[in-house]
Amino acid sequence: MATRHDTAAPPAKEGGAAPARASAGAAPTEAGQRHRARLSRRWQRDIRWSPYAFVSPFFLLFLAFGLFPLIYTGWASLHQVELTAPTDMEWVGLRNYTRIFDDDFFWNAAKNTLTIGIIATVPQLLMAMGLAHILNYKLRASTFYRVAMLAPYATSIAAASLVFVLLFGRDYGMINWALHQVGIGAVDWQNDKWPSQFAVSSIIIWRWTGYNALIYLAAMQAIPQDLYESAALDGASRWRQFLHVTLPALRPTVLFTVVVSTIGASQVFGEPLLFDANKGASGGAEHQFQTLGLYLYEQGWVNQHLGRASAIAWTMFLILILVGIVNYVISRRLRASS
Repeated sequence: MATRHDTAAPPAKEGGAAPARASAGAAPTEAGQRHRARLSRRWQRDIRWSPYAFVSPFFLLFLAFGLFPLIYTGWASLHQVELTAPTDMEWVGLRNYTRIFDDDFFWNAAKNTLTIGIIATVPQLLMAMGLAHILNYKLRASTFYRVAMLAPYATSIAAASLVFVLLFGRDYGMINWALHQVGIGAVDWQNDKWPSQFAVSSIIIWRWTGYNALIYLAAMQAIPQDLYESAALDGASRWRQFLHVTLPALRPTVLFTVVVSTIGASQVFGEPLLFDANKGASGGAEHQFQTLGLYLYEQGWVNQHLGRASAIAWTMFLILILVGIVNYVISRRLRASS
């Protein structure tokens, strides 16, 4: 007699195990979806706000040490403030500005700043261009030469200025000794107007030529070599390649270095301060190489007129803004012409 084997599952009772297993499988799915949603929202917040968190230290430092001093200096320039009582302010409006514009020493400092800037900037950038052009070719120990170019920039202003003071000494300086060997009399580098400005400019040239040379070198190495190869196939010499390939490609870089050097020249302070034989802020016995930076320091910390010094600082700031506007106009025209 055959035996019947029943393979059908018994009917599930209400509240049995089968419905419980189904609900247990659905619960983790819903929890996982909520977890993924929370992670997605967190990821979106991170993508949106983390860049601001990364750059916030710069802005906090800029607000504390850049923007606030600038605004406070502008406010102080409208008051009569003395260094002995910096919290006692007397409103004077634009009187500090009118007084410095009527001051002959201010215009003398402005002229000295302009002449020292021209004497220092033009040879500096020309020498930097030539050195970068030489270093752009394959040389042995090229890394050593590039590091040597940057060494003056890394040298202390005080140390460099003191060395140049010894070099330009009137009685025992090496420069006057070399001039004496070729039959030229001794030059009073610290007390005559133009010699003193040339001496101060030489310190600036020595410190910044290598720095600008490396900037030009980096720009030259970004020029495609195909342009030089095409010029060489057309029979252009290295000098013509420099004139017709290198210089046109370096126009934005040259403009940048001119603007940066102009800003730096308007802020020259350490070199003329340490070059003065009297170690004061007058820029020589007759103010022959007093710059705007020295004039500001003299008014604020020697004469103790903080309000007038603040007006000078804001005047220099407005000059830099004017330089920036000129840079923008010139660069825009260069881009349009190219």
